[in-house]
Amino acid sequence: MFESFQRGTSEHLDRPTYHQDFRHHYENGIRFLRKLERGQSFKERGFPSWEAFAAGEWSEALSLIEEKRAIYTAQFQKAADLGILGRRLRVVEFPVTPYVQWELFVLRLRVQLGDNIRVMDSRRIAELETDHLVPEVVILGDEVMYEVVYDDDGNAAGANRIADRAAIEETSAGFDALYRQGEDFMEFFDRDIAELDPPVVGQRVGSC
Repeated sequence: MFESFQRGTSEHLDRPTYHQDFRHHYENGIRFLRKLERGQSFKERGFPSWEAFAAGEWSEALSLIEEKRAIYTAQFQKAADLGILGRRLRVVEFPVTPYVQWELFVLRLRVQLGDNIRVMDSRRIAELETDHLVPEVVILGDEVMYEVVYDDDGNAAGANRIADRAAIEETSAGFDALYRQGEDFMEFFDRDIAELDPPVVGQRVGSC
């Protein structure tokens, strides 16, 4: 399903260059944004809610998510103004890691504001991951896609940029197939996340 993605020729971009390239394409005529999230533990330094989560302050972490409401609302309005349809698929492993448990509360706010997010139990894609995990990928229309990369400590480290149209088309088709199979976000959240006990993290957050 993602074979051409693995074969595609890529150019590594550091984080600032990736963000600049992303904005250039995002604001210049694309109609679709697809995002597939596979990793189960990242670090999001500078995000107050994540900082509280990493310090083991769960109630504070949840309350601070609300600070993102205005930012996310503006993002979705900009996407609407540009005519961009965004879709995100979040792969979740069980047992759920502390990071994913926290992130799904953040994504719940995005869904409440209109984001199109579905969830995929990683066990449902086991046959696709016999050799490697499905890619952590962002696809902008049919112009460019990025394999988002992280360092060994879970910090964002830029992206590998692929502009081959055939690879983008095949990867987009693979994403769309998985997205259709994904579960409604709120149904998943209410059943598997909402009633979980607060995660135990503290100083161990980086090794989740």
